Amino acid sequence: MTFSKKWSAPFIVFVIAGTVIPILSIAYYGFTARGGGITLDNITAMFSANHMQALGLSLLLALVSTLVCLIVAFPMAIVLRDSKFGKQGFTIFVLILPMWMNFLLRTMAWQVLLERAGVINGILQALGLPRQEMMNTPGAVVLGMVYDFLPFMILPIYNAVMKIDSHLIEAAYDLGAGKAYMYRKVILPLCVPGIVSGITMVFIPALTTFVISNMLGGGKVNLIGNIIEQEFTVNSNWYLGSGLSLVMMVFIIISMVLLEKFDKTGEGTFI
Repeated sequence: MTFSKKWSAPFIVFVIAGTVIPILSIAYYGFTARGGGITLDNITAMFSANHMQALGLSLLLALVSTLVCLIVAFPMAIVLRDSKFGKQGFTIFVLILPMWMNFLLRTMAWQVLLERAGVINGILQALGLPRQEMMNTPGAVVLGMVYDFLPFMILPIYNAVMKIDSHLIEAAYDLGAGKAYMYRKVILPLCVPGIVSGITMVFIPALTTFVISNMLGGGKVNLIGNIIEQEFTVNSNWYLGSGLSLVMMVFIIISMVLLEKFDKTGEGTFI
């Protein structure tokens, strides 16, 4: 056994224990009836009216959150690229800093801000403006998603932008390109790997989340992630929960195929 193969053994064990076995377990329960025997009912249950409604809302909110993150992240990455190194490093630190805090605590902070007697409504009331019912709405869930997942959009795009050769930009200007044209024809195409990577890293967790919708939706915003979580924890129906999870894995596979197509060299990642 060579040195590299010897030291790859722990990684192989980790992949098998942490990835292969759980996926096989989900597949087993997903294709097994609660009373025993093979069935497709757990898979086709996704097409019921209740589940399709939750899936449709999940797709909509995930798309909106991803789009908002992209609209915010792209110009921010451009600004970071053009800023000085010291300021740039500090800004990246500020962006990453919230990720060091517990995910639940970050979401709970938005509960304090958005609730009826919260900070935002307190400011509105002080300004003589009417209070807003922001909690337990799809808008609150989208806001929580954008806040939690925005760094995962900024960092890949920032990494792609930083790899652009400045001489290409100078050449575009020398050939008479305007600023808008240069961004559209030079910067944007070269940022595609980072954009695709960021979209994948935001869309998938936004699509499958249940914690944010539980805490900011108050049970009134029922996403497909909430249904799967309830099947496992409340109803103890691992069979149906696994079947729905297998259907959701299709979206993950599609996103990975897109990532492989547009980012074959891995240039869009920030690691």
